[in-house]
Amino acid sequence: MSAKNTNTRNTKRSHPDEIWIGLVSISDRASSGVYQDEGIPALQTWFGKALSSPWHMESRLIPDEKELISKTIVELVDEVGCDLVLTTGGTGPSRRDVTPEATLAIATREMPGFAEQMRQISLKFVPTAILSRQVAALREISDHTALIINLPGQPKAIQETLEGLKDTDGKSIVPGIFAAVPYCIDLIGGPYVETNEAVIKAFRPKSAIRMNN
Repeated sequence: MSAKNTNTRNTKRSHPDEIWIGLVSISDRASSGVYQDEGIPALQTWFGKALSSPWHMESRLIPDEKELISKTIVELVDEVGCDLVLTTGGTGPSRRDVTPEATLAIATREMPGFAEQMRQISLKFVPTAILSRQVAALREISDHTALIINLPGQPKAIQETLEGLKDTDGKSIVPGIFAAVPYCIDLIGGPYVETNEAVIKAFRPKSAIRMNN
């Protein structure tokens, strides 16, 4: 799908390297107040530990409605100016799980490696990981590009997906998907994101590492 620039973006970064992150928790019951959303708080806590460079977060809690999901992602990318949009929930096989379709409907290019790695990580814990239909993609408008990734809905699974698997000494066994996110943001013209290596070590080729950091 082609994407056009709405020219209404209101991003006001406090620092040139401040990353703007959009969080979209997708749940009929949480959005209607039946129970408290856990996805957004889990991500806020994780980013508070994982990022060492400046960051700003915008969050949305919405029901499992395909058009609304697509509209919300477009708003966060085109109008708010988010560099990274993470969704939680709605990626299973039930009829109300429409997050992947909503994501692809407004995407310009897929990034299948992220989804493949997410399933590989989750399979280390539960065999039902093969039921996940998570996708990752780019949304490109004339002067801005954002990375969009569908994450699981449960806090434990979110952390495992982002961080990967570690041994008892804290050494990485299977890399989490966030290890590749900062360099991806570099490549699409976004800010230079740095991480707390005790949580997740970002990978960049030597030629892409800032020598003064």
